Amino acid sequence: MKFSFKNDYSEGCHPNILNALLSYNGDQQAGYGEDQYSLEAKKLIQQKIQSDSDIYFVSGGTQANLIVISSILKPYQCVISASTGHILNNETGAIEATGHKILSIEKEDGKLKPEDIIPVLESHRNIPHQVMPKLVYLSNSTELGTVYTLAELERLSSFCKENNLYIFIDGARLGHGLTAETTDLTLQKVAELTDVFYLGGTKNGALIGEAIVINNKELQQDFAFNIKQKGALLAKGRLLGIQFLELMKDDLYFELAAHANRQAMKIKNAMKERGVGFLSDTYTNQIFPILSNSLIEKLSEKFEFYIWKKMEDDFSAIRLITSWNTADQPVEEFIKMINNEL
Repeated sequence: MKFSFKNDYSEGCHPNILNALLSYNGDQQAGYGEDQYSLEAKKLIQQKIQSDSDIYFVSGGTQANLIVISSILKPYQCVISASTGHILNNETGAIEATGHKILSIEKEDGKLKPEDIIPVLESHRNIPHQVMPKLVYLSNSTELGTVYTLAELERLSSFCKENNLYIFIDGARLGHGLTAETTDLTLQKVAELTDVFYLGGTKNGALIGEAIVINNKELQQDFAFNIKQKGALLAKGRLLGIQFLELMKDDLYFELAAHANRQAMKIKNAMKERGVGFLSDTYTNQIFPILSNSLIEKLSEKFEFYIWKKMEDDFSAIRLITSWNTADQPVEEFIKMINNEL
């Protein structure tokens, strides 16, 4: 059987979560997120971000993006995203289906800067004949595994405040972004510098689940109605609350993400020693080595991964992703095969 490096959600969930779900299974609890586990998990997240932000648990990332963006924007407003953004390429037009346009900015590293956004704002001043840019969508880590530094997010936050724009961070892999060996960004700073973000659980050890964190007081009002209307308010909300309670305890969430990052860096460093180049310079659990198509074909006999981008001269960039549960053996086998072939 091939080992999969295609994603970080091929496995089920961390044993602590399974044990907790079993242990609390017979308890009678209030529904719709009012159970004691969900309430405790929310308090724990608030303590970690050092803020009384509102927190809501939903089942998945696309659901989180759709609900947040559609609730924030008025019908004539739109969202700005890097061209690599998940909402552009992997959500089947979910945002557009709510009536909101996405303005795309070409970015090879997946990261937006104020100078990238300025031309978009300047080209949308024909009021009221054009959509109004209102929300800046970021991912950390990005779809290319890159991360924002504290200085970069501070600049973006200041710029957005000056231009009356909201900042929303897609945090499907936020744990990986915040535990990258090169990062100086913290969870507290993310909460301080954004209007909304979410903590991704699905790709970091949970069965399912994302925790939406609303920091902007103006956006907190009536948000629960959006959760219900979009079908995301689970009667058995405890299913999500228990998972985030376990992930937040003793910083398990960050421990799992750091493990995934370390496993990816083992592969990256081994490849660099063999002279392999990369599509982007990443320090998270996603890496994009550029290999010959013949070598890719040999690797695919034992491992699963995505061919991300075709390059020139019979080379392609592949995407390798490690998870919270990636053991040493498949990593070592992959490295051994690389060493034997290069």
